[in-house]
Amino acid sequence: MKNINIKKFVECEVTGNNIILIASILLVYLLIALYFTNHFFFNTVINGVDVSLKAHDDIEDIIRSYIKDYKLQLIERNMEVEEITAQDIGMRYNEKNSISEIYHLQSSFKWISSLLKNQKYYVDDLFIYNKDNLENRINELNCLNKDIIEPQNVSFSYSNGTYEIIKEVYGNKVNKDKLSEAIEMSILKGETKLDLNQNLCYENPRYTLSSDKAFETKNLLDKYVLTKITYIFGSENEILDGDIINQWLSVDEDLEVVINEKEVLEYVQRLSKKYDTVGVAREFKTSTNKIVEVKGGFYGWKINRSAEVKVLLENIKLGEVIRKEPIYTQKALSRGEDDIGDTYVEINITWQYLWFYKDGKLITNGAVVTGNPNRGNATEAGAYMLNYKQKESTLRGANYEVKVTYWMPFNGNIGIHDASWRYSFGGDIYKRNGSHGCVNIPLYLAKTIFDNIEEGTPIICYEE
Repeated sequence: MKNINIKKFVECEVTGNNIILIASILLVYLLIALYFTNHFFFNTVINGVDVSLKAHDDIEDIIRSYIKDYKLQLIERNMEVEEITAQDIGMRYNEKNSISEIYHLQSSFKWISSLLKNQKYYVDDLFIYNKDNLENRINELNCLNKDIIEPQNVSFSYSNGTYEIIKEVYGNKVNKDKLSEAIEMSILKGETKLDLNQNLCYENPRYTLSSDKAFETKNLLDKYVLTKITYIFGSENEILDGDIINQWLSVDEDLEVVINEKEVLEYVQRLSKKYDTVGVAREFKTSTNKIVEVKGGFYGWKINRSAEVKVLLENIKLGEVIRKEPIYTQKALSRGEDDIGDTYVEINITWQYLWFYKDGKLITNGAVVTGNPNRGNATEAGAYMLNYKQKESTLRGANYEVKVTYWMPFNGNIGIHDASWRYSFGGDIYKRNGSHGCVNIPLYLAKTIFDNIEEGTPIICYEE
């Protein structure tokens, strides 16, 4: 019985001690809570001002003291540092602020949470400043008054058939609006450092070495310059490859590849100028063994420039390696220095005579009557080609209408045809009784030519 009583006594004593301990802790907790009814919690910062454990009544003096020494450091991209001080902008404590709202947020019974978590607050009307002074100070900043290096996207350099990506340029161009906004917010929050780069106050390149778009663009450029087109002009070739094409390529601000269509057109025009033969002066050996120069007319090779540009752009976009002829508006019968070949009609206006050769053999020849030069109807010299041939045609003009059996136009409404109303040909008839520009020939001569000639056959008119 005695041992049992001792045990109960000990248990009662322990229980009593626990109650005292708990009561003591609770008392301390309540006393501290009482303290925080008019003091800020541990780890409390308001607009950059550390007010931990400070009395509410002292807050005005503390903040005024903070403002007195306040300065905002601007850390620029080149690590240059500039400062804006409270004195620069007339910064002061706003007596009509709403800091009292924080008192309600910090319920004194929750003080223990401040031991484990920082208590940061922002009161948007705690500070006031002179906006004009701030604007003037911002305008004076070195970062806004130095030589500007513009930001540049990655670029691309061509060499030896491929492209290299050139690293972007960040430059030092500040976005003034973003800078002003960041400075104002930093001041209102009482922050002492503003990293311009981290706060996106600079104009930055949109595309860098790490951008997927940069590699897409490089691959497309490489594809374009792999193009190799061998243009065939008879026995001569013109090769178009990446060494020329790269000069036509550029990359816009969205990293889209642009083909300069004007330069493509100029290239096709150079081909046209070099290889087109329409209207060029030709040396022509006549049937009388004389060499005459034939100018004018529209016989010959002529590249269809617009159509060829369109196809060429597609060739480049597909990166094609091909051999081809350009697209022609019209073709001559042969390539080379003499594109007339050995099948043609030869009309000597001076002699008033015609020869027709086919595959180098004389098929027929005879006297003719050409246009009357004294009435402004002379048959024009030049190299032409047969447009088409037609039987039984009616020819009409301003003051005439005649029927012909064989009609072979070669220059608009000017052509070769029989003239049943004539009884003689050749000589000087054309000077007094010539045609309206056509080449009149006897029926037999017209039939032979008509039966053997084909569309596109050269018709050479000349004077000695």
